[in-house]
Amino acid sequence: MTPIKVLIVDDSALMRELLTTLLSQDPEIQVIGSATDPLQARKMIKLLLPDVITLDIEMPKMDGLTFLEKIMTLRPMPVIMIASLTQRGAEATMKALELGAVDFFPKPTIDMHKSIEQRANELILKVKTAALANVKAFDKHSVQKKSNSLRSNFIAPTTEKIIAIGASTGGVEALTSIISKLPFNSPAVLVTQHMPEKFTNAFAERLHKMSSVSVSEAQHGERVLPGHVYIARGGWHLELKRSGEGYTCQLTEKPPISGHRPSIDTLFKSTCKAAGENAIGVILTGMGKDGASGLLEMRKTGARTLGQDESSSVVYGMPRAAFDAGAVESQVPLNKMTDTILNLCGSIRNRYISV
Repeated sequence: MTPIKVLIVDDSALMRELLTTLLSQDPEIQVIGSATDPLQARKMIKLLLPDVITLDIEMPKMDGLTFLEKIMTLRPMPVIMIASLTQRGAEATMKALELGAVDFFPKPTIDMHKSIEQRANELILKVKTAALANVKAFDKHSVQKKSNSLRSNFIAPTTEKIIAIGASTGGVEALTSIISKLPFNSPAVLVTQHMPEKFTNAFAERLHKMSSVSVSEAQHGERVLPGHVYIARGGWHLELKRSGEGYTCQLTEKPPISGHRPSIDTLFKSTCKAAGENAIGVILTGMGKDGASGLLEMRKTGARTLGQDESSSVVYGMPRAAFDAGAVESQVPLNKMTDTILNLCGSIRNRYISV
């Protein structure tokens, strides 16, 4: 088997050494070089043809985001961002994922050597996943703007619906595509995206600015309302709970499921119990099988279930696992997912124009 060729781009000598040492532990990965800045990296990309790049966000001569946009526009390839665990780092990471980065690896602010060594397996898995990713060229004209409610003809159903969505690798781009197109009177949406603390709030805030619905990080005990999207907080499971005639968000610190907290299975299974056939479950791009068993429970209870199709998934791992388990009623390309969800939610008076 040919090793995965990795190029490390980072201005920190310590980070270059750490990443090289940790990735080289795996015989299926070969670190073919390291660059101190994007200008040097550009020459090395042409010469060495890496399969995956790890890219620091903050660097001299050209910042990581500018360089990433150039890569994804001119020579698309899998990129993993190395991001600091700060609010500024989280905001920059969300922008990087929108530009086409496959994933990110949080860089600790204290005891860097020990912290990264403890998460070596996570980094190795991210690189292997990135190498298999379906990477597309970045099109700046396709970036979603704030919706103008072009789907204003959508009629909310008389029986309140709940939409539960799960995503992982590639999920930021997929969720942005779906949620930014929802009408202001959309049924309530609960989202679990595999993401650590600090990053989920930055994601929610960024998504809120480009959507007609209100998007926020879920709060424990808050009422679930139409026209709102609730993002699972990093490090906490998000569950839907019945409360009288309505629903509330519940956050728990129960053990991780399949290595994840938040877990998609936790969201889907709680939605199945609380909303039954009034729910719609959607599984999006991501590695592994989180969400498959929960989505199957939803379908058996009478909920409608959708899976992102292979051609539009960055990583067709979770959608495939759910489909193979019989949990997916229909596989849908990303550019048709919002329309499909709304059609399942209720009536459409007139044919609306797709964004």
